Amino acid sequence: MENLALIDSFSEFKDDKLIDRVTLMAILEDVFRNALKKKYGSDDNFDIIINPDKGDMEIWRRRVIVADEDLDFENEEISLSEARKIEPDFEIGEEVSEEVKLIDLGRRAILALRQNLISKIHEHDNTNLYKQFKDLIGEIYTAEVHHVRPKAVILVDDEGNEIVLPKEKQIPSDFFRKGDNVRGIIENVELKGNKPQIIMSRTSEKFLEKLFEQEIPEVFDGLITIKKVVRIPGDKAKVAVDSYDDRIDPVGACVGMKGARIHGIVRELGNENIDVINFTTNTQLFITRALSPAKVSSIKLDEEKKSAEVFLKLEEVSKAIGRGGHNIKLAGLLTGYDLDVIREGNVAEDDDVELTEFSDEIDGWIIDEFAKIGLDTAKSILSQNVEDLVRRTDLEEETILEVIKILKEEFED
Repeated sequence: MENLALIDSFSEFKDDKLIDRVTLMAILEDVFRNALKKKYGSDDNFDIIINPDKGDMEIWRRRVIVADEDLDFENEEISLSEARKIEPDFEIGEEVSEEVKLIDLGRRAILALRQNLISKIHEHDNTNLYKQFKDLIGEIYTAEVHHVRPKAVILVDDEGNEIVLPKEKQIPSDFFRKGDNVRGIIENVELKGNKPQIIMSRTSEKFLEKLFEQEIPEVFDGLITIKKVVRIPGDKAKVAVDSYDDRIDPVGACVGMKGARIHGIVRELGNENIDVINFTTNTQLFITRALSPAKVSSIKLDEEKKSAEVFLKLEEVSKAIGRGGHNIKLAGLLTGYDLDVIREGNVAEDDDVELTEFSDEIDGWIIDEFAKIGLDTAKSILSQNVEDLVRRTDLEEETILEVIKILKEEFED
């Protein structure tokens, strides 16, 4: 029969789209039945025989023979005179089957039919793709960079599926070129119209957790449990781990000899500094461990407000707060407590002055920059090296020198 570039495409659809035989036949029959309904008003008396492997099909219409004068429904009935042109011995009441050629549907109908077929195939593909990646949410996935855009990197996997890595889901130090292989976690699948949009993330806490599962056998086997992960992507992360086997040191197993095991994860995350911490239900001990590398003197808990006052010696304050306040922020997120650092005073510090006392001479944002690294008094700043202050803050050397000059004048007076 006349395929008009339609039937020839059956095998193409089957091979390229990986559609199983039963599904393909169902889609084809549905498309043709819709075309028959538009042409004849009903498809109830049509039989469609499809052979997608050979790339051919047949459509047969069944009609009942009636007397010429009784012909009312041309789709379901055929006059006796017309029937006898097919077979001379036909009689009234018998059923006639005739093959319907594609060309009988009309050229416009055939073009619409092909478009409908392609649309149904794509709809099937999109449904399957949506289901496939919906099941992969929370799992690590690898794809190749296809195109780098200002707001996103477009990736393509081995099956040709497009995956989007938005700018905000990239680690700040990430730099991609076309052809690079990228690992991330499938974070979400969104439907844009009828097409699924697959979103990848490299900033998710789940990505770091899954990297631990991939790189550390004890985590993969369930001998070590990851209790919680918190991150400032590309900068710092804290991972609380636990083991129900007393013979296993969970921190040691995760870090490895000389950091060998965790090194691959750190490199994958753009040299993100990862603190691995032993989990404990003892809140004070957990907060102490979370504030590492600072050494905590004591902790005063307020369980009702989920807050804690952490007392530290002056030299430990900057370690507890960390660069940009990242260490104390992550410790708070990890433990679930709002942490407030209290500097322990001593006799030598009695004549120290709070930095806020200089707010008429030093801008507030500069005071805040020093506070972020735990320096909130005049002497705490004067005891620091200028080069170190430049490295640990976002302040220019000229600004820092001006602050030091103001503070020194106070003590000279």
